[in-house]
Amino acid sequence: MKKIFLHSCIGLMFISPVNPLYAQNLKDVSNSVLLNNPEVLSRWHAFLAAKGERDASFGGFLPRVDLTVGVGKEKKDDLQQQLDYNRNSTSVALSQMLYDGFSTSNDVKRLDHAILVRAFELRDSAENAALESVRAYYDVLRYRKLITLAEDNYVRHRTVFEQIQGKVQVGAGRRVDLEQVSGRLALAESNLLIETANLHDVSARFQRIVGQIPSKEMEEHPGLFNGIPKDAVTAIKTAQFNNPSLRAAIENVRSANYAVAVRRAQFQPRVDMRVRRDHGRELDGVAGRTGTSVAEVTLNWNLFNGLSDVSRSRQYIEQAEVAKGLRDKACRDIRQTMEIAFNDVQKYKEQLSYLDQHQLSIEKARDAYRQQFDIGQRTLLDLLDSENELYQAKRAYTNAGHDLLIASARAQASMGHLLSALGISADHQEKLPDFDKWESAEEAATQCPADPVMVHITDKESLKARAVELMKEIEVASPQTGQAVQTSSAEGKVREALDNWRMAWALRDLSAYFASYAPEFSAGGGVSYESWQDKRREVIGKAKEITLEVDDVKINFLGETNAETSFRQAYRSKNYQDVVYKKISWQKQGERWVIVSEINIPSLPK
Repeated sequence: MKKIFLHSCIGLMFISPVNPLYAQNLKDVSNSVLLNNPEVLSRWHAFLAAKGERDASFGGFLPRVDLTVGVGKEKKDDLQQQLDYNRNSTSVALSQMLYDGFSTSNDVKRLDHAILVRAFELRDSAENAALESVRAYYDVLRYRKLITLAEDNYVRHRTVFEQIQGKVQVGAGRRVDLEQVSGRLALAESNLLIETANLHDVSARFQRIVGQIPSKEMEEHPGLFNGIPKDAVTAIKTAQFNNPSLRAAIENVRSANYAVAVRRAQFQPRVDMRVRRDHGRELDGVAGRTGTSVAEVTLNWNLFNGLSDVSRSRQYIEQAEVAKGLRDKACRDIRQTMEIAFNDVQKYKEQLSYLDQHQLSIEKARDAYRQQFDIGQRTLLDLLDSENELYQAKRAYTNAGHDLLIASARAQASMGHLLSALGISADHQEKLPDFDKWESAEEAATQCPADPVMVHITDKESLKARAVELMKEIEVASPQTGQAVQTSSAEGKVREALDNWRMAWALRDLSAYFASYAPEFSAGGGVSYESWQDKRREVIGKAKEITLEVDDVKINFLGETNAETSFRQAYRSKNYQDVVYKKISWQKQGERWVIVSEINIPSLPK
């Protein structure tokens, strides 16, 4: 049988090579794992050992034949004479068990079920090894795609960076924008590095499981959805009947029950038939040749053994209860695993449709933002945010897709169908028991009903109704909704202009700093705009390591094109620091908000 198994394995190695120089597919990878997995091989040898143990026990039904030959010296010393002589003897004895309290019969049955335990454990280890290979295969494909997304994300951020850097170098852009896009570019590089590290880790895991490094070309696989039931109850019942680990636990209960029956035989007599022929010379002081023939039936019945047999029987009864508890635990574990895998398959399918819509919508928005940014209708922050959101949307869609594929494999493994779903035949296991004829019968788990957890179903119609009610409340609280939205948008623009002014000052970017002011800016005190610029250029130029914090910002609109901001300003440099309250007047000129005046105030308005 072992030769059949090994020859089939060698044949599969030639038929389905897993070589990094060739394109790999999921079936060949899983085949390779089954041929080389140490746990699968150890389970195979454990199965063969169980068969050997059963055959040894079956020998108790067969007769026993013993040949004894002896040659030696014998000395006889009594009152009449003293004799020294050479003796030799030959004895042939045959014994046949007639009745042993069914000890041998029950022990053979116990070991028959132990063989099934090892067979199902072998199948379970093969299913688990195949599941690990599927997970490793899909993970390599997953992170290769994620690297492609990260590379594309980096290229797009690099393109924006080069574009902004070119504008800054010719004086047409703001340095604060360059700093902002530089930070986003660094984040894109970090994301690419992380995905590269993740691919390395899953490739190393693939190498450990499969025994080969992933090839450059790996075939896509559509998933293992065929055979997965459409409802949770059917899926759980299928798993409870077909899962090999639960079958092994049930067979272990049967084996333990027969072990109890074996111990009961100690309270029964043992009857044997014995036939013996003795032949020899100078035996027992009798000169010459002698021979004896004996045919008898013997009965041996232990009447008292210090209560050891009673205690041993109690021990095996408790061990049978342990086996039942482990069976029920295995059933519950499998029910949980099957429930989760089945629910994951259903939810990932539904989630993928939403994630696909998300990435398509975000991609359209990104393209529109790019066009609007080129004509000045969108800020750089809007564009970068849209690029990052699109990257995250595509990443989420890719992850969910591969999670769905792995969930389908988990569901098949829970039902004990993963090998067949992969198309891996069990021809090399032709000497294994016929699994299709197996029944759980009365040894099935009794504390494990096939009742799935009720899945929470969100009533989207009620949520929509709540949203409508909330909109009505908002409209009542803010009747001028259109004006409020417009004001909110303008407020964001003013805040952005204030932040650009602050960053330009902190970075000592004089070009961007003076660009925040209107040509008609009033410095106050009769100082001309040019004189004010010279003074600010001198002050900012001398400052070192500027830190500027702005908080408690209050915005007051004085119309569609005028606004005031009041805030607390904390300035700190290497040689000076202060904290003041300031009010800046803004005016909208074209698409930009610029400063027309700024003054220090004693405190912030209430």
